[in-house]
Parts: sequence; structure tokens; C-alpha cells
Amino acid sequence: MSEERLILEMGMGNDLYGMDYTKAAKRAIQDALHHSSIVMFKSLGISHEEMRVQVTIAVQEPDKLDIAALTAELPRGRAEVTGVHGGLNVHDPDNDQTHVIATAAVEAYVPMDKTKWKLSSS
Repeated sequence: MSEERLILEMGMGNDLYGMDYTKAAKRAIQDALHHSSIVMFKSLGISHEEMRVQVTIAVQEPDKLDIAALTAELPRGRAEVTGVHGGLNVHDPDNDQTHVIATAAVEAYVPMDKTKWKLSSS
């Protein structure tokens, strides 16, 4: 049985005053999750425990992310979080403040027996 990606959600989060990449990333994850209302699992009889959740967080300094804290933000499935370079730091020179923007891609994979699925021509 193969594992197939069935869900892809994107989110954006920020920390305007603390330059906290993890806080911005948590908000990006929550933004992505709040876009989802997925009834597929119950409808198809798939347990959430079977789902693998892959989260990619993009920030300017991914080494400053607390991966364990971000993984804890995911309420279902077996979570894997990866930080990559991206996102955006916006500096406000008038107030000597840097605003951190993080982006998140949340992907969900489930085991699927492709022999049980067939596209219809209708």
C-alpha cells in the first residue's frame, strides 16, 4: 500500500516585536490548520493515527526554530516539522524594529490502496 498526499494547506504568521521565529511559525501553522475542515477521514473510515503530517516552515533563520514546540502544535497524526530558509524579515528603521514573517506548508499523507479507487468517465 502506498502513501499518498491528500491535503496541502498553506499559512502565514508573524511576530511583530520580539523577532521570535518560533512564535511566527506557530502562528503560520495555526493559520494553515484553520483553513481546514476535513471530513474525509470520518467519511472514508480512516483513523487520524494513520496520517503522517509533514510541515515545512520557512523563515530567514531556520536554525532559531524550536522544532519540538512546533511539532506539539499539530493535533493529529504523526508529525514531522522541517525549517527552511525563506519567509521574510522586514526592518523598520524609524523604530529600529524587525518584524518576522513565517510561511508554513502543511501536508497530510495517508496510506492508500490505489486498487480500490477508480476515476469515473462520467
